[in-house]
Amino acid sequence: MRTKSRGDVFFAWFVYGFLLLMFIATFYPFWNILVLSLNSAEDTIRGGVYFWPRDFSLTSYAQILGDQEIINGLKVTIARTLIGTPLAVLVICLLSYPLSKRDLVGGKFITLFFIFTMYFGGGLIPYYMILKSLHLIDTFWVYIAPGLMNVFYMILVRTFIQQLPGELDESAKIDGANDLQIFVMIILPLTTPVLATIGLFTAIGHWNSWFDSYVFTYKPELKTLQAVLVKILNQYQTSSMVSDAQQMADSAKRLAVSSDSIRMAATIVATLPIVIVYPFLQKYFVKGMTVGAVKA
Repeated sequence: MRTKSRGDVFFAWFVYGFLLLMFIATFYPFWNILVLSLNSAEDTIRGGVYFWPRDFSLTSYAQILGDQEIINGLKVTIARTLIGTPLAVLVICLLSYPLSKRDLVGGKFITLFFIFTMYFGGGLIPYYMILKSLHLIDTFWVYIAPGLMNVFYMILVRTFIQQLPGELDESAKIDGANDLQIFVMIILPLTTPVLATIGLFTAIGHWNSWFDSYVFTYKPELKTLQAVLVKILNQYQTSSMVSDAQQMADSAKRLAVSSDSIRMAATIVATLPIVIVYPFLQKYFVKGMTVGAVKA
């Protein structure tokens, strides 16, 4: 076994040190937000809270989660994520499977037709007019229907299916299976990695979406969590510009919370669910992102 030279050891320590610095640079901001959200607002004003809550308090979270508007926004966001994600994955699969067949009549033209939409769009106003003509404006389905198809995800799934051995289809057809049975019993189980990947991306997109709620809905009961939190962040950002005396008076009225503590707690509420879900899908995510790297 070859002994490592000083250069190799130095390079290894350099790489580890660089990765450690990158980890700290990316992780610490989130950790500091969590610490500030768990610290008493009055104590936070004094400053010096960096790594651990100095005066532990859940008042900011009580204020956030006690707001009926936030609770309603959370319900809307959970509903659109749980409904929109599986429907989008199903639609993408149903389109990707036939387009993966090289003998499909007009398959190349259909694929190019979808790819064309990735590079050219009509803009926001024509998009709004189309949604209005479909009677989707100010309805819950305006969150679901437009996101059912993503061309990039379709290409990923189609490429993944094309890499599967063709003998699987042939043997299944010899046994008497039709295309639907092949799709459900063979293709879907084998495409779990890429489906988990696009499912995770789609779920994150639904969870973090706020612009469509601002533009396409007007009813308060249809506002998503992210739209409500953006409103809160803007509201408390404006309130932080008032004088210190006025801010302290406002904090006392709001159960001893400040604009900073509210912003931090709101950020954690919006981010934590995705952070919790990701580890369970990580192994599928890694496999799905390597699609196309190795030919079957």
